[in-house]
Amino acid sequence: MSMKKRFYGLVSLLLAVALIVSACGSGTGQQQAGGETGTGGTAESQVDYRTDLQIGTGSTGGTYFPLGQEIANVLNDHVQVEGFNSSAVATGASVDNLAKIGRGELQLGLSVHLTAWNAVNGKGEFEGAAIKNVGFMGHIYPEVMQVVTLKSKGITSIADLKGKKVAIGPAGSGTQAAAKLVLEAYGIKDGDYEAYQEGFGDAKGKLQDGVIDATFGLLGLPASSIDELQAQTQDVKYLPIEGEALQYVEEHSQYKSFEIPGDSYEWLGSPVNTISAYAVLVGSTTQVSDELGYEITKALFENASQITHQQGKNITKENALRGSDGLPLHPGAEKYFKEAGILK
Repeated sequence: MSMKKRFYGLVSLLLAVALIVSACGSGTGQQQAGGETGTGGTAESQVDYRTDLQIGTGSTGGTYFPLGQEIANVLNDHVQVEGFNSSAVATGASVDNLAKIGRGELQLGLSVHLTAWNAVNGKGEFEGAAIKNVGFMGHIYPEVMQVVTLKSKGITSIADLKGKKVAIGPAGSGTQAAAKLVLEAYGIKDGDYEAYQEGFGDAKGKLQDGVIDATFGLLGLPASSIDELQAQTQDVKYLPIEGEALQYVEEHSQYKSFEIPGDSYEWLGSPVNTISAYAVLVGSTTQVSDELGYEITKALFENASQITHQQGKNITKENALRGSDGLPLHPGAEKYFKEAGILK
């Protein structure tokens, strides 16, 4: 081979290498922003703004799923952004939704506000794996822990659940985290009972069929699923959280004492003490732009009256910041809250 041909061959090779290096170094439409690695090891620093969004909810038998579907419908009707679409998907609820936002698998999600606090601070279920790309976008409704069994089971206290078959909520849900804490408060640890990791819809059926003895549900009040269980069995019994066990829960979490009024259900009769928190909407700060976050928050809080689900009445400007303590606001939501006079 002549020197001339070798020269041109070497030049061609160098050009090819340069093109490959350039291609590898170029972006894919994503920008870098400060952040840590989230649950699952995916870098939260990747900015990948989208307009086709998924809202993580919970199990189909709980409150999150049907309410999330209506929220998606309101957003689709009122967010005037080209290419915008939102859809509600069934998930394991709070922990699952937050972890998936951290991994870029969901863009919006419903969560117990205490679980969201754990996520952003790397505590509890998120110990050592803080989610840094999540922002608060508004209060949805108060969540109430409802522990139910059937009168025919002869169970009179949560302490009686030792050795029993108990539905504690799906893996990765706020219900399960709270249920384990409540059981612990009554001296019942993992292994002291047979755990069923069920959403409330499935658990309700298993309780009715005699497969399990009791079920925990962090639900809106009143919960239509509990009304349905009573209609089918005429045998529902609430198990209260009270006394020293209640004090233990309050000392080891941010859950607060809550009294279920006796008139919450026609059949209940007398009040029941339990614990409560808030359900909130959270959004990804790396997949939901500030502008879109603003439009979403505005559309939700100015059109929530169109939601027919009974918990929709709690989505108001007056309630908008409940559950936000200790949580970073999504910049788009913050802009709307200031504009609407909700945040000073």
